[in-house]
Amino acid sequence: MALAPDVSLSTDPVPLEDEGTHVNAPGLQPFVFALFFIFGGITSLNDVIIPKLKELFTLSYFQAMLVQSAFFGAYLLMSLPGAALVKRIGYMRGAVAGLLTMMAGCLLFIPASQTAMYGLFLFALFVLASGVTIVQVVANPLISLLGPAPTAHSRLTFAQAFNSLGTTVFPYFGSILILGSLATVTAAELSGPALDAYRTAESQAIVNGYLGLAVALAVVAGAVWLFRDRLRGEQHEAGAMLGGFGLLKRPRFGYGAASIFLYVGAEVAIGSLIVNYLMQEDVLALGEEAAGKLIALYWGGALVGRFIGSAVLRVVSPGKVLAFNALGAIVLIAISTNTTGIVSGYSLLAIGLMNSIMFPTIFTLASEGLGPRAADGSGVICVAIVGGAIIPPLTGGLADLSGSLAIALVLPALCYAIIGGFGLFARRPLARSAVP
Repeated sequence: MALAPDVSLSTDPVPLEDEGTHVNAPGLQPFVFALFFIFGGITSLNDVIIPKLKELFTLSYFQAMLVQSAFFGAYLLMSLPGAALVKRIGYMRGAVAGLLTMMAGCLLFIPASQTAMYGLFLFALFVLASGVTIVQVVANPLISLLGPAPTAHSRLTFAQAFNSLGTTVFPYFGSILILGSLATVTAAELSGPALDAYRTAESQAIVNGYLGLAVALAVVAGAVWLFRDRLRGEQHEAGAMLGGFGLLKRPRFGYGAASIFLYVGAEVAIGSLIVNYLMQEDVLALGEEAAGKLIALYWGGALVGRFIGSAVLRVVSPGKVLAFNALGAIVLIAISTNTTGIVSGYSLLAIGLMNSIMFPTIFTLASEGLGPRAADGSGVICVAIVGGAIIPPLTGGLADLSGSLAIALVLPALCYAIIGGFGLFARRPLARSAVP
């Protein structure tokens, strides 16, 4: 997609202005968009790794979903330290720190493969996600600063479209590289040294993919470092690391943070089950690689929806759009779980379109009026992303107990119902006088 004609790559410092205004720094926008692309793509690769590790280590759905717990658990533990780091060293240096942490996580897949231990894979994912967390703490408020406040919903939604571009591209090629390498035998048929050798050999495909990512992350970190002084006079309100939790007393922010928790949990739970869901005989009866490639349609729907949403949100109340999309997601789950074949499979994939505007819209609705506490707010909201560590295993456990992936999808549907309520609650702009 072409950038605006006035985009420049000048590295001259640009001062941050007072609350209520914005920063005119178009040269930074390509880098912020790149950050969204990278952390979105890396996050979506979990959907490909889960069926791979489930087979290699003969895991239950609950155990396989611990991949998401390890990844999104980093948001719980690292979001507030990440916000404190950004307040201390600034947005651009914070982004570099996050990218280098991500690179370290990618490199940890090497010893994880060599030892063929599931726990080490989970640890590598945790370190990788710690870097993603720091980058996300930077990216969300920064893109809000790079333009007028009234269009922040639209701008963040547009930036999230690049996140969706990453989540669309990465799973498709990841499925070819990772799932396409599965051998004709299975881990369940092996034991002892033969099983260890099988796991080491088959996990090498994961290592190769993440080594390539490590190289790319090093290049991007170097490019962002060149822009480390691009912003001048950043304003961050001083305070204790846990001080951001005081923002939860604001009903709008508190409900918004809860909605982020539920949204990420629902989105990740559905994405994690897509491969196994589409492989069912009464759905599409696909093989692993073929089903894995269709994950791109789920995230691709979010990509298309975010470009459309960035325009719609300029003319329609963001809260109303959020409520409409949440209702749409519930309807699609109902259709998918009560039908078979193509209708069942593709209605599940279409939920990605409904997900499209949810995260950026919830984020900006919750963050209205935070001003110099934007970094604190972003840190707390990133903590709420831990929903991706909690709701997927609960959904997997429900699938194990009921023996049905369709029944397990009731939990994400309940999450969307609460999110729709937040959209109605926050459908009106926050009055200036109402900001504490």
